[in-house]
Amino acid sequence: MAKAPAKKKQKGFEETLWDTANQLRGSVESSEYKHVVLSLVFLKFVSDKFEARRQKMLDEGQEAFVDIEVFYQQDNVFFLPEEARWSFVKAHAKQDNIAVLVDTALATIEKTNPSLKGALPDNYFSRQSLEVKKLASLIDAIDNIDTLANECNMTEEDLVGRVYEYFLGKFAATEGKGGGEFYTPKSVVTLLAEMLEPYEGKIYDPCCGSGGMFVQSLKFIESHQGRSKDLSIYGQELTSTTFKLAKMNLAIRGLSGNLGERSADTFFADQHPDLKADYIIANPPFNLKDWRNDAELTDDPRFNGFRTPPTGNANYGWILHMLSKLSEDGTAGFVLANGSMSSNTSGEGEIRQKLIEDDRVECMIALPSQLFYTTQIPVCLWFMTKNKQANPKYSYRDRTDETLFIDAREMGTMISRVHKELTVDDIAKIADTYHAWRSDDSELKRRIESKEITVEKYEDIAGFCKVASLDEIKANDFVLTPGRYVGAAELEDDGIPFETKMTELTQTLYRQMDEANELDLAIHANMEALGYGK
Repeated sequence: MAKAPAKKKQKGFEETLWDTANQLRGSVESSEYKHVVLSLVFLKFVSDKFEARRQKMLDEGQEAFVDIEVFYQQDNVFFLPEEARWSFVKAHAKQDNIAVLVDTALATIEKTNPSLKGALPDNYFSRQSLEVKKLASLIDAIDNIDTLANECNMTEEDLVGRVYEYFLGKFAATEGKGGGEFYTPKSVVTLLAEMLEPYEGKIYDPCCGSGGMFVQSLKFIESHQGRSKDLSIYGQELTSTTFKLAKMNLAIRGLSGNLGERSADTFFADQHPDLKADYIIANPPFNLKDWRNDAELTDDPRFNGFRTPPTGNANYGWILHMLSKLSEDGTAGFVLANGSMSSNTSGEGEIRQKLIEDDRVECMIALPSQLFYTTQIPVCLWFMTKNKQANPKYSYRDRTDETLFIDAREMGTMISRVHKELTVDDIAKIADTYHAWRSDDSELKRRIESKEITVEKYEDIAGFCKVASLDEIKANDFVLTPGRYVGAAELEDDGIPFETKMTELTQTLYRQMDEANELDLAIHANMEALGYGK
């Protein structure tokens, strides 16, 4: 009986859209590619919401109000004049001036809706000199996305957010060096959010990129039946186009955030000088070189009490900046290169020693390799706080002079030939260990009974986690590498006697040596046959 042909795998709408967008290659730089696609997705999304609200008003006999902005804004919908609507752009997609029409639509949306000030590209499409045929094809593909469909029980924000996440990940994977500046792997962001638990208060990202940290934090709140309006968002981004991308990323989810008046350098043009955040979540640029000269930032109050950060590497500049932004009971969780845990270059060791002696370092996690799309630099997670004393408000126990070390280097699952991600179980194991250690007895009991965590009691586990005292860290020269503290995992006894194992291993070794001799003889014979004998 003939074997039935395998069914061709159906492409998801994100993949179909990606394939269509790929047609732009050759007519636009890859570094600009994402902004073209995501700007159009944004335009389609806000237009669909506008049209749905407009139709509802017509259905309810409110024709007199369909052109009044306030009737849209009160429902968190952006008002769009006719030339700013997707239907208008789509109708003129094959005209030679389509790039100008797209720019006009985006500019009109921003002008009409003050909350989007500085969020949308300015004459961006006109400057790219896009081929009309390719741009029209992309518009056709995006037109097929039903942004208001409740697909897979998702809200419309989740649906379009899924497009954003898919594209940001694809861009990071294909752009090579530099993509990591705006995209952090989802599993890493999820782990940070699960550990920080940002239910309410102020959350801050000093290098927010496209806003992925904020989005994942809000997803955490929603998955734990919290309210997104209880969290206030603060951020800053250096690159203008990425700053706009972050504002769009928040806008499509109906979120408002304070990203400062403009894109700017966090060190030299701090947009939130008086901020004290309850949560800080960040992925600063790894090992940023030549970020300041000797004369700059020497009297900056953010570094008061510490040696001024080294000029050659910004890692400790980021650490001290984030520490200065923490509220007294706040917690910061951020990604840094592994070198930050042990480096003594240019005084970094002195700064780290003071952080430890001041009891600011709460938890250190060594992550697996191959998590990031654009760098192979080994990375770790730092968690810092200003107050380790018992805190009834958060149900924290007294952790004075304690630091938790977790070695997660052996965790993760390969999702491609070169990339790995932390699984749901990996994230739960790490986060549960942290919360079990941090929680007081009553909170730990509540979490276990409500099945929030599976770790019933914190215990050191050889090869995975260890709570170290200040004296132990001092004995290790103030190095924070988890492997120094957790030790090696205990090997399970398989019950086979040593003599038996040794006999089997010896027999295997002799057999392999015999096979190697046979291969050597065969190689010699082949070489002689070719006239290259001794």
